[in-house]
Amino acid sequence: MSTRRIGLWLIGACGGVGTTAALGLAALRRGVGETTSLVTALPMFDALHLDAPADFVVGGHEIRRSGFRQTVRELQKRSSIFEPDLATACQDDLESWEANIRPGTLLNSGPSIARLADRSDLKTSDTAREAIEHLQADLRDFRERHRLDQVVVVNVSSTEPPFETNEIHESLERLKPELDRRQAPLPASSLYAWAALDLGLPYINFTPSLGASTPALLELAEQRRAVTAGKDGKTGETLMKSVLAPMFALRNWQLLSWVGHNIFGNRDGQVLDDPTNKASKIRTKDQVVSSIVGYKPQTLVSIEYIDSLDDWKTAWNHIHFKGFLGTKMTLQFIWQGCDSILAAPLVLDLARLALLSQRRGEVGILSHLACFFKNPMGVTEHDFFKQFAMLERYVGEPAA
Repeated sequence: MSTRRIGLWLIGACGGVGTTAALGLAALRRGVGETTSLVTALPMFDALHLDAPADFVVGGHEIRRSGFRQTVRELQKRSSIFEPDLATACQDDLESWEANIRPGTLLNSGPSIARLADRSDLKTSDTAREAIEHLQADLRDFRERHRLDQVVVVNVSSTEPPFETNEIHESLERLKPELDRRQAPLPASSLYAWAALDLGLPYINFTPSLGASTPALLELAEQRRAVTAGKDGKTGETLMKSVLAPMFALRNWQLLSWVGHNIFGNRDGQVLDDPTNKASKIRTKDQVVSSIVGYKPQTLVSIEYIDSLDDWKTAWNHIHFKGFLGTKMTLQFIWQGCDSILAAPLVLDLARLALLSQRRGEVGILSHLACFFKNPMGVTEHDFFKQFAMLERYVGEPAA
């Protein structure tokens, strides 16, 4: 029986999340890593015969002069993660995959992201169409050079500023002519999304950026029979909110206020130190509670960049609620986690499940993946348990 060959293409490949996903794949294929934290390693997924770690080849787009091995060393030194023996055992895979990294695009990425760019080979594009063509050339080369059966594209790059859409984004017919104008009609995340979907490749948006979440790009996905999912991976504080808020609703306690204060370092934190980029993140984090309980308590979400924390993040939450006979009570919790370690296994889960959906002939938004995202496309439900039940039903359904 011939082995399938699968490509995982990461946007923002050599950041903490992309590198940890690559290292995780390498560790699993070499038998030196555990499947702990991989949702798709749960027994309920066994019958799906998802792609194995050994099937994957990794590549991606990057705007920085970096590589997987360099980022691993940085994470070991600054954040004290990854055992030396594990990293050493995976060096050959990481070195091989670094050869697949290509320069990304800065078009409409925003000034904070542009300041991170230091590659001398970054290509400049005058129009969105030029940028898309350059991105697609890299994807085609990756697929053909490695003789891949499938390629999945996952956006794990830094958060862009909010991008306001208008009537031209409502249909492909309106948007296509705008691709040739000097003023690009899409942010960088959507240029990557267009490049992937237009080639019929699954596109997963693990960031709060716009990506494929416009009617025109969803229309493109339908036309090319591609699948997509997003936005903004749910890894920490918001995961806790989506788990705890149902408790308040089902106990009929009245939430009065929910305050969340987040501090973290790393490059994503550096980008989110820009108020415009921060607005995109807060927008996805501050909608969960009210959507679950059915009313709007007073909420506050703050995000602060603390350089010394590096890849570690802390979220302190203060929940004020009213119980029987009007008595006010308080719940507080502190979440401390390593950003890349929390996110990377979900990237692998999403890649495996999106590839399965493509093989099954599914098209458009993969709504059953809602439990992985803060702001899931095509789904208004934010209760984690109800979202996970959607995934369970999908897994239990026979393939069409």
